[in-house]
Amino acid sequence: MRLRVLGVLSVLCLVVVFLISGTILTSASRELTQELQINRAASLNRLAQVAFDASADGDTARLQREMDTYSGLYGEGIVVRVQQATLHSGDLDTGRSDVQDALSLARLNVSNTALEPLEPFGSGSRVIFRPFGSASQVLGAVVLDVDAGTAQQKLRERWLAVGVAALALAAVLLLGAARVTGWVLRPVQRLNSAVHELESTGRAGRLPEDGPPELRELSRSFTVMARTVSASMAAQRQLIADTSHQLRNPVGALRLRLDLLQLELKTAREHDAAERAMAELDRVEEILDGVLRLAAAEHRASEGYLRAAGSMEGFPAPDPVDPFPVLQGEIERAAPLAEQARCKLVLAPAPQPPALVSCHPAELAQMAAELLNNALKYAPGATVTATVRMEGGAVVVEISDDGPGLPAPERAAAATRFWRSPQHSSVPGTGLGMTIVGQLAAANGGRLVLAEAAPHGLAARIEFPAPASDQLLPGTRSGDANA
Repeated sequence: MRLRVLGVLSVLCLVVVFLISGTILTSASRELTQELQINRAASLNRLAQVAFDASADGDTARLQREMDTYSGLYGEGIVVRVQQATLHSGDLDTGRSDVQDALSLARLNVSNTALEPLEPFGSGSRVIFRPFGSASQVLGAVVLDVDAGTAQQKLRERWLAVGVAALALAAVLLLGAARVTGWVLRPVQRLNSAVHELESTGRAGRLPEDGPPELRELSRSFTVMARTVSASMAAQRQLIADTSHQLRNPVGALRLRLDLLQLELKTAREHDAAERAMAELDRVEEILDGVLRLAAAEHRASEGYLRAAGSMEGFPAPDPVDPFPVLQGEIERAAPLAEQARCKLVLAPAPQPPALVSCHPAELAQMAAELLNNALKYAPGATVTATVRMEGGAVVVEISDDGPGLPAPERAAAATRFWRSPQHSSVPGTGLGMTIVGQLAAANGGRLVLAEAAPHGLAARIEFPAPASDQLLPGTRSGDANA
C-alpha cells in the first residue's frame, strides 16, 4: 500500500516540477527573444536612417563604413539595397534565398523585425528587414542577419540552472512525499499488525497514537476494543477451563455411585444398562479432559505468538532439543495399543547430525502421542511410520500411515474443534486431538500440516523452523558434527 500511495504522490510531484520548470523556461526564452528583438530592431532602424540619407545625397561611403563597423562589432552580416546598388558587410551572402525573399518583400513596402522564440540549440542565424524611403516611394531596404548565439548561450545557462533547481525541488518533494506517506500509513500498518495479533492470540498491545487526528482516534478506539475482546476471550477460556475442572468432582462422585449401584443389581439387563451408563460417563470424562488440554494448548499458543512478536521478553524460548528420543519414547509407549489395533510401528533412522527443534519436550511428546493415537485408532491394521528429518530450512516430525486416509476437504477441516470424519463416526473420540496438536505446534513456532501419504493414507507433519546456529548446543553444529 505504501508503494502505491508513494508512487501516486511521486508522479504528482514530478508533474508539478515539470509544469513549473516548463513555465520558467518558456518565460526565459520569451524574455531573451524580446530583448534581442528590441536591440536588433533599433540597430536596423538606425541603419535604415543612414541608408536613407545616403540615398538622398548619393554618397554611400558613410553607409558602408557604418555597416562595416557594425559587422565588425557584432559579427552580423548586413545587406543594403540603395536604388540600383547593393551593399553588404560581414559574411551575409546576398544570394541566399532568405535574403532575396526579404529584399523582394521590402520592395513591396513590407517589413519584418519579429524573431521566433529562442531555443537553446539549433541554428543561431535569423534574418530581419525593413524598407526605407519617403511616404510614397520605397527607396531601398536593409536586411540584417541576427546572430542569436550569445542569447542562446544565456538561455542554455538558464536551462541548466532551472534543471538543477528542478532536480533539487523534485528531491525535496519526493522526500516530503515519503515522510508524509510514512506519517499517514505507519498507524495503518500498526493497526493491521495489531489486528493479525488479535486474531491469532486474542491479545493486542496498546497502539501508539500518532499520525493524522483521525488515525490517532482510530488507534485509541482499537486499543479499547482490543482490550475488551481480549478480556472477553480470556474470560471465556477461563470459564471453559474452570467449568471442565469443576465438573470432574461431580463426575467422579457419579462414577462412585454407579460403582456402588452395580453391586446392588441382580439381572443381566440391569448390568447391561449400568455398563452403557458407565460408557457414557467415560465419554464425558474424555471430553472434559480434552477441553482442559485444548484450553492449555490455546493459552500456550497465544504465549508463543507474543514471544515471536517480541512482546514477552521475560519468557525466553525453550532450548533446542533432539525430537528423535522423544519420538522413540512415544513409539515404545504406543506399542501395546498398536498390538491391539494390529498395527505395525516403524521408527525411521535418526538423521545425522541430529535435527534440533526449539520446543518443550513435554509438549513435543504430547503432540507425538496424539498423532500416534489417531493413526492407531483410525487406521487399524496399517503400518504407522514415525520420521524425523530435515526438509529445506525446516525440521519435520511426521507420523504417517498407509490406512484409508482422508480426502482433501476433510483434511482441511480436521483441525477444527469437535470435527470428526463421517467415515469414522463409529470410532470413539472427541474431535479435539488434531486441534490440540495444531495449537501446541503454534505455541512452539511450528505448524501442523496434513497431507496424503504415498501411495495412500494420511501423513501428519509438524514442521518446525530450524534453530539459529547460535542457539545450537555444543557439538550439534554442522561443523562440529562433521568434525
